[in-house]
Amino acid sequence: MLGMIKNSLFGSVETWPWQVLSKGGKEEVSYEERTCEGGQFATVEVTDKPVDEGLREAMPKVMKYVGGTNDKGIGMGMTVPISFAVFPSDDGSLQKKLKVWFRIPNQFQSNPPVPTDDSVKIEERESITVYSLQFGGYAKEADYIAHATQLRTALEGTATCRSDIYFCTGALHCQFSEISIFHPCSFSRGGK
Repeated sequence: MLGMIKNSLFGSVETWPWQVLSKGGKEEVSYEERTCEGGQFATVEVTDKPVDEGLREAMPKVMKYVGGTNDKGIGMGMTVPISFAVFPSDDGSLQKKLKVWFRIPNQFQSNPPVPTDDSVKIEERESITVYSLQFGGYAKEADYIAHATQLRTALEGTATCRSDIYFCTGALHCQFSEISIFHPCSFSRGGK
């Protein structure tokens, strides 16, 4: 735990590399089309729990891994934002399943430390392209559902996107969140 706190306070912070491809909007909803760089990611998957509860379980595991709970015992610094995938149900609610994604800092991309917690996995992921809507506040499950609906409505008739997964981010140090919907071509390698 001390390593996690030390890493958060004194470690370096990188931004997950992404590029805005275009901007759009409909009525009061503005969004960006972005491509986000791939690489090595630390992931934790939680099932059978609502999203908010699953995040409270998964986030500390990822933070401990980057804070030094790994085979090298070193804090790696941070990459922001920490993101997670949620999976919509047919009725518009979210399934009791989520997957946290933390992009490993560039210095460790070629040889990431091995997690000592078996629930933390290292995955190679290709770049992804998303439509992203930023909104204020510390988001809860209901906020992500509402904003995903707004984004999907704004994209109707202008873009094709996947309906089986949402990509979410939240900033730990300020009050903003994002919901993103994937292009159909995302995930050509690396899975959900």
